[in-house]
Amino acid sequence: MNSNFEFLQDKFPILYQIGTLAEKYLYSDANSCLIKLGMMGETIVNMMLKLDGIDPPNIENTHANRIRVLKKEGLIPKNIDDILYALRVTRNDAIHQNFEDVEKCKTLIEMAHTLSVWFMQTYGEWDFNSVSFVLPSEENDDYHSIIKEKEQLIQELTHKIESIPAQSVSGNARRQQANKAASFINLSERETRYIIDEQLRQVGWEADTDNLKYSKGTRPQKGKNIAIAEWPTDSKISSRGYADYALFVGEKIVAIIEAKKAIVDIPSVLDVQAKDYAQCVREEHTPYIVSKWHVYQVPFIFATNGRKYLEQYKEKSGIWFLDLRDESNIAKPLRGWVSPQGILEWLEKDIEAANNDLMNTSKDLLTDKEGLNLRDYQVKAIGAVEDAIMKDAKTALLSMATGTGKTRTILGMIYRFLKSGRFRRILFLVDRTALGEQAQDVFKEVKLEAVMTLDEIYNIKNLEDKDIDPETKIQIATVQSLVKRIMYNTGETMPSVSDYDLIIVDEAHRGYILDKEAGEDELLYRNQDDFVSKYRTVIEYFDAVKVALTATPALHTSEIFGKPVFEYSYRRAVVEGYLIDHDAPHNLTTKLSDEGIIYEKGDVVPVYDPATGEITNSAELEDELKFDVEQFNRRVITPNFNRTVLEEIANDINPTGRGKTLIYAVDDNHADMIVNILREIYEPFDISNNAIVKITGKSGDRKRVMELIRAYKNEQYPNIAVTVDLLTTGIDVPEITTLVFMRRVKSRILYEQMLGRATRLCDKIGKTHFEIYDPVGVYESLQDVSTMKPVVANANATFVDLIKGLETLDTDEKVQNQIDMIVSKIRRKQKRMSERDKEQFEYLSGGKNPLEFIAHIKSLSPNESKNVLLSKQELFYMLNEGGIDARRAVVISDKEDKLLTHTRGYGKGQKPQDYLEEFKAFIIENAEKIEALKLVCTRPADLTRAALKSLRLELDSKGFTETQLNSAWKETTNQYIAADIISFIRSQAVGSDLLGHEERIQRAVTKLKLAHNFSKMELDWLERIEKFLLTETVLSEETFNLGAFRDFGGYTRIDKLFKNKLKDYIIELNQYLYDDGGKVA
Repeated sequence: MNSNFEFLQDKFPILYQIGTLAEKYLYSDANSCLIKLGMMGETIVNMMLKLDGIDPPNIENTHANRIRVLKKEGLIPKNIDDILYALRVTRNDAIHQNFEDVEKCKTLIEMAHTLSVWFMQTYGEWDFNSVSFVLPSEENDDYHSIIKEKEQLIQELTHKIESIPAQSVSGNARRQQANKAASFINLSERETRYIIDEQLRQVGWEADTDNLKYSKGTRPQKGKNIAIAEWPTDSKISSRGYADYALFVGEKIVAIIEAKKAIVDIPSVLDVQAKDYAQCVREEHTPYIVSKWHVYQVPFIFATNGRKYLEQYKEKSGIWFLDLRDESNIAKPLRGWVSPQGILEWLEKDIEAANNDLMNTSKDLLTDKEGLNLRDYQVKAIGAVEDAIMKDAKTALLSMATGTGKTRTILGMIYRFLKSGRFRRILFLVDRTALGEQAQDVFKEVKLEAVMTLDEIYNIKNLEDKDIDPETKIQIATVQSLVKRIMYNTGETMPSVSDYDLIIVDEAHRGYILDKEAGEDELLYRNQDDFVSKYRTVIEYFDAVKVALTATPALHTSEIFGKPVFEYSYRRAVVEGYLIDHDAPHNLTTKLSDEGIIYEKGDVVPVYDPATGEITNSAELEDELKFDVEQFNRRVITPNFNRTVLEEIANDINPTGRGKTLIYAVDDNHADMIVNILREIYEPFDISNNAIVKITGKSGDRKRVMELIRAYKNEQYPNIAVTVDLLTTGIDVPEITTLVFMRRVKSRILYEQMLGRATRLCDKIGKTHFEIYDPVGVYESLQDVSTMKPVVANANATFVDLIKGLETLDTDEKVQNQIDMIVSKIRRKQKRMSERDKEQFEYLSGGKNPLEFIAHIKSLSPNESKNVLLSKQELFYMLNEGGIDARRAVVISDKEDKLLTHTRGYGKGQKPQDYLEEFKAFIIENAEKIEALKLVCTRPADLTRAALKSLRLELDSKGFTETQLNSAWKETTNQYIAADIISFIRSQAVGSDLLGHEERIQRAVTKLKLAHNFSKMELDWLERIEKFLLTETVLSEETFNLGAFRDFGGYTRIDKLFKNKLKDYIIELNQYLYDDGGKVA
């Protein structure tokens, strides 16, 4: 009989020898057979590294770690990974435990054959046709001499692997071919069951289809969690009636699993076979039944074909699950297996009772001033999430502005969910270690109940803890750590989908990459992981409710988590006094930013190569070269522009002061330049170098970076921090009073997150607003950016993607569509080609320039065009790699610069007086239309806090804020007033004097004191009222039932202290407040 591995003999003789030797050992020496099969998997992995020119791991160069390297390169699809895992683990058992099992050998030889076919199609002949596997028959020939000869040959061939040259195939092309070949694999039911055994073992079940089966006497046992294969039932629809697996926790049957071949639609298996088995437990097995649910005697059923879940192939992938305890439940796909502990928790959970407990749990703890002390909007946010969950929502999105206390809101939410029993184990997911440590600090510091913190009440696993146990209630983890555990796992355990029943996602906008839309044609040749973001894979892996929080919801956030159930915007938080407003941005223009950096034809320019660190002179320019401000510090390094604007900005920054400054740079090199320039600027003033530092991921190891962040938050120095992305989101430093944008930002989400670094209140330094310096035109660059712009599907499809896709398409319509995409991409590409690129194009295309080539392709039929394009693959590899990539090189400019203007941007008007005129026009036009505005103009003493808040929101929506009105007034009149919004409105509408807020309050209180003979106790209370009015604008009876006044007993008690005349004094004080010379008062 010929070997199943005959097809490998010419191209990969070592694999042929190992495969045939494993077949020889099959019946005579099962242990050696398993070792050889494991060796085959390891040899294939080693050859892949060599053929693709990929370096093995520098540290712990093990087989498992080499697999991990290839997985990260996208070269090992999931079904190939499963086979490699099975071969590796069984080989380890054979070597270390002398394990042997002929039945396992039979399955693993078939799996090794499947692997070998895939390897041939990926690294040998891309058009190789698969050969069917035939199980070797047992023969009595003496193979000893043959085996000895083959062992010697294998040793010799193994040494030659080191000298294998890399193939000239691009990474993209290889990935596409690897996934194309993997997509044609149809595992047999035997192979599928073997893989399912491994997957079940990884989450805590004892599983072995060959040995742990009913016919071999395996029965449920106390203290064991067993997947018993081929469990008999009294099936009504099948004469055989054996369930592929019955899951037992101890002596109780908890689930049925049906395993099918890869090509089978899975949901239909649940509806027919699995349901039938679940209601047909044999009479002698009734002691194993947990309970009965309608006609069902088993609570849960599963069906799978062993394939990784993919949305586009949902019926033919994943693990489908149905809870039979309620007839209204519908089947759903899971991304992994449930653990025995998870099954028990599912059985014990009573969601309806837990919802009732949650609803009846008091919210007093949330507003306890000695504990969480949450604000009204935070309590409403928690209530909105709870309402959604009690209505059976699987996701809930909270949109809360940066600085409005999302972490404390999360803390309150977690505590209520755990205390009520609504959720048993919560995963708090962050995308950066710094955010996780920040949350850990809050969980350890904030007192909740009985003067205990969350950390003292519940078992919390922190960032460094990788494992969970039944006692774990909260796990803090980064997305990156779970990507490693879920997507790149090479260990013997795997997270179970039931490990968490609630996931709270902080900074949810960070999941930037959506599942890309893909046509069925593309699925044949594109890496499946191209269509599934790692972020979303982690989010959706667990069978849990997902609650997400973000300050900047975008289209992709809503597609994953739904529309927000509660929103609290930055502008609303400013109006309500919980966040700080920014003043009108400082716009700086210089000669270079205005005119651009221009090199004439014939000039020679110095060019810096970031890859090598070398600076060389270019050839003489063939055309004029111009860089505008958007390209500064990206395409062109311009120290003089940076120095010019930083010298101007430095005039307004005190690096020894209490307010801190955050500067956003393009990259680490740019950040270093900014730090050096600022240190030079401040050097004459004896400013410490420690006052100005770079804080990026390259500032040192993780410990050093965290030390810098902590110092920036808690110590005087550094006072000025220069960052790239590390401090753009999630880091809280209330002392930041100045933001400087030295880089263009085109993402609305990122820009708003950057602004959010400075919005927090900071009473200890008297922070009233923050400043924005914008020398690179960030506002301008964001004008055309939609707030909910979707990610373009397949925008990054390369030429090689499209050409390889063309190979798989059959109908003229599909082929023509693909050709149109290729032609369109060539047309776009040719506009950016250098002369050398065009020469390469003509050479590889057979003498045609890009436009001629396009015209030729369009003149042909779809099939003729397809053949031409496929014959020019070298051309498309050149286009794919970009030829000579001029974009990598960076020009160094020494052109002189000087400051032209330093202005501020006000609304639509470019000048402050324009802004004030627009404000005046709005007030006059709407004085009779907006009720609150009418009150301010005619009866300001009757104004309520609610009416004033609505008016502030209306003005805010038109771009009119108290901070910017004061700045515009100062720039126009050279007088700093610090007036409040009511004074500004009355000065424009009724001609009253514009008074500073503090002056107006003090003058009114003084008039009241002079008009009456107050007691010492009353005078002390008037001082408290005066302090209140310095931070508020409206005084009414309602005022005395809020905040500190309420804590002292509220209006009723304070009225007694004023001898029951408080109401009269309030009216009189309001009259003095608005006795401002206006026509109507």
